[in-house]
Amino acid sequence: MSGSRDLKKGLRARLLRARRDLSPAQRQAAAVALASRVRDLPQVAAAATVAAYVSTGTEPGTLELIDALREGGVRVLLPVLLDDDDLDWAEYRGRETLEPARRGLLEPCGPRLGPRAVTGAQAVLLPGLAVDALGVRLGRGGGSYDRALARLAEADAHPSLVVLLYAHEVVDAVPREPHDHLVDAAVTPEGVLRFPGVSA
Repeated sequence: MSGSRDLKKGLRARLLRARRDLSPAQRQAAAVALASRVRDLPQVAAAATVAAYVSTGTEPGTLELIDALREGGVRVLLPVLLDDDDLDWAEYRGRETLEPARRGLLEPCGPRLGPRAVTGAQAVLLPGLAVDALGVRLGRGGGSYDRALARLAEADAHPSLVVLLYAHEVVDAVPREPHDHLVDAAVTPEGVLRFPGVSA
């Protein structure tokens, strides 16, 4: 198990360095392209509720996307990081309702809906650093989304799980540990990658 953790640590470091090398113009262009591609996904287009997130730092930008979803009549849930690093959720009601939180995050200031609120989403947009050809997602290592995905499994909820990445973050292999959940699709500014045997 420690071997997988070490491999993940090295992969994270390499990918974070590559993200830092992207220019602001490249990041903005990626955000615009991602918003268009995600909105065109059938599962997202048909969803009444989408769980998303507000990008931070060098992550592929999501503000354009969540604004477009909300303006299109989709109920957008955003995560609220709890003290134990689990995720609560609140409804997105516009950029003016976002407030700074721990770890440089922006979170919605509306009523908290509880950690199980994610089980009502038809699509869940996930942050990540990489994905491989089997749909194994590499996260930041904090475990917050692992808990949310485990909660979906426990509730027998099956939303489409979609990770948002830059194109170079689709890699040959991501070390998989028992707690890792496969995603259905990856969206990059260049296109959509769907994984074998999934619905996305």
